[in-house]
Amino acid sequence: MDKVVASAAEAVADVTDGASFAVGGFGLSGVPDVLIQAVYETGASSLRVVSNNCGVDGGGLGIWLGAGRIAHVTGSYVGANKEFARQYLAGELELELTPQGTLAERLRAGGCGIPAFYTPAGVGTDVADGGMVLRYGAGGGEVAKASPPKEVREFDGESYVMERGITTDFALVRAAKGDRHGNLVFNRAARNFNPLAAMAGRITVAEVEELVEPGELDPDEVHLPGVFVQRVLALTPEQAADKKVERRTVAAPPDGEGTVRA
Repeated sequence: MDKVVASAAEAVADVTDGASFAVGGFGLSGVPDVLIQAVYETGASSLRVVSNNCGVDGGGLGIWLGAGRIAHVTGSYVGANKEFARQYLAGELELELTPQGTLAERLRAGGCGIPAFYTPAGVGTDVADGGMVLRYGAGGGEVAKASPPKEVREFDGESYVMERGITTDFALVRAAKGDRHGNLVFNRAARNFNPLAAMAGRITVAEVEELVEPGELDPDEVHLPGVFVQRVLALTPEQAADKKVERRTVAAPPDGEGTVRA
């Protein structure tokens, strides 16, 4: 029952070329940076990634992207990443854009053993009708691969499109707290896609900022039960404190405010 591994390298030692990953995080919030770096150091390539976004240039999953390690992305948001746009438009990367709520449910469904479900999101658009550019030809320009149409059915007079559940070889997530059995607690906005990604992975690896002993977590406090987690990596205090900010915006205070006077 003790799922703690000694190092990040040990946690991802069985990753191979072509492996698929569900990765938690939203922007750079709740991103498993230590595990992402560990996978990068394995040298594995042609990776298939399912994540809300693909990090930023040089950060999060942008590390794999910048090294040319990713072959296919299923995600909802690809803005704020110039290298992603360059690779996609140049035909170097395959992209399956998915409505954000649909992506969340596809991950949850896969984790629950549900092969497919129906949703109104995307009905009447290229999401359902097909024709979205999955991959451009080498050098860009011509479309090399487009999305096929999806099944649409009517329920109670309304149209719904069928979406497939998602499962992956691995899932990488970050939690604020976890025990040796893999029970996890996430911190506020960092919860985001992490529980859903964890559910979808056949082998789920969680990096935790604080490792506690079994029984220390109140069962009502647990966001994700340990049945979904196979490996736990305890971060060092320095790793736990190293949290990137995607876009820092500051403004000067109005005149006279914020000034210390004797």
